[in-house]
Amino acid sequence: MKAELLPVKQFDEVVRLIQKAREKTFASVNKELITLYWNVGAYISRKVKSAEWGEKTVDQLAGYINHLYPELKGFDRRGLYRMKQFHETYAGSPIVTPLVTQLSWTNNLVVMSRCKAMEEKLFYLKLSAGEKYSKRELERQINSGVYERTVLAKKKLATVSREMPAEATDVFRDSYVFDFLDIPERHSEHDLRNALIHHLRDFILELGKDFTFVGEEYKLKVGKSDFAVDLLFFHRGLQCLVAIELKIDKFKPEYLGKLEFYLEALDRDVRKVHEKPSIGILICRDKDHEVVEYALSRSLSPTVIAEYESKLISKKLLKKKLHEFLLLEDSVVKENLCSLIQ
Repeated sequence: MKAELLPVKQFDEVVRLIQKAREKTFASVNKELITLYWNVGAYISRKVKSAEWGEKTVDQLAGYINHLYPELKGFDRRGLYRMKQFHETYAGSPIVTPLVTQLSWTNNLVVMSRCKAMEEKLFYLKLSAGEKYSKRELERQINSGVYERTVLAKKKLATVSREMPAEATDVFRDSYVFDFLDIPERHSEHDLRNALIHHLRDFILELGKDFTFVGEEYKLKVGKSDFAVDLLFFHRGLQCLVAIELKIDKFKPEYLGKLEFYLEALDRDVRKVHEKPSIGILICRDKDHEVVEYALSRSLSPTVIAEYESKLISKKLLKKKLHEFLLLEDSVVKENLCSLIQ
C-alpha cells in the first residue's frame, strides 16, 4: 500500500497563518512598549524641566522600579535618560510618532544616536519601518551613507533622468557600495557579477528590499541574434522590470545604447500587460557627470547611470560632497534670480 501523500500546500497555508499572527502580535507588543518608553520619557522630561527632579531623583526612580519589578530590563538610570532623550528628540515632530512605534527599541536607539539632523533621522525611520531592517542591516545602511547617497541621487538624477517615473525618486541612487564583496581591486565584469550573485542578500539590501531577483545573464532573442542582460530584477513597488548592466571602467556614452536596446527588447517581449515600462541601471566604476548629462539628454528610456565602490565610502566625505552640491545648487539658483531681476 502506497503511503498517502501529505497535503504540503495545505500545511504551508497553516504555517503562513501562524507566522502572520505572530507578526501581528509582535507588532502590537512592540507598539505598546515604544509608547510606554515615550510616555515615561515625557513624564521625566516634564519633571526635570520644571526643576522638580534632578539626576538623583531619576536614580531613585530607577532603584524604585528595580525593587518593585526586578524582572524588567532597561529601566536603569541610563535607560530612563534614553527614554527622556527619545521623547525630547521627536516631541516637536508629529509625523514621527507612528514611525517610531514600528521600529524596535534597539533600532530607535541606533537612529537616535547615529543620526544628527532631523531629516536624516526621519529618512532612516521611514526606511527601517518600510524595509523591516534588523539592527545589523540598519547599521550597515547608516555606515554606507544611504541617506547622503539618496539625497545626492535625487538632486543629480533630477537633471538627467527626465523619463524616470515620479514614484522612483527614492528607489535609485547615484552610487552603490559593494563593501560586502571579497574581490580584488582589479577584477573583471564576470568576477563582479558572480560576486554579487554569491552575495545576493547583501546586494538586494544595498539596492532595496523591493527588488526581486529574476536572473543573471538573462537571455533575450531579437531576430536571429541572442543577447544577455547582466542582471534582471523586478521591483514590486514600481511594478516593472529593472535591467542592470555592469561595467568595471568609466562610463562611456556607447554603453547607454546597448542598455536602451535591452530595455526595448524587455518591453516588447518579456514585460507583462499590467507591468510598467522597464528601467535600466548602468553601474560603472566611475563617471563624469557632464558626460552622463549629455548622454542622457535625448534618451527616451528611463535609465540611471550610477557608479560603484568596493569599499565603504567615508560618511564624512559623503556629507562634504552633499554640502558642496547643495552650496553649488544654491549659487546657481541665486545667479538665475539675479539674471531675472536684471
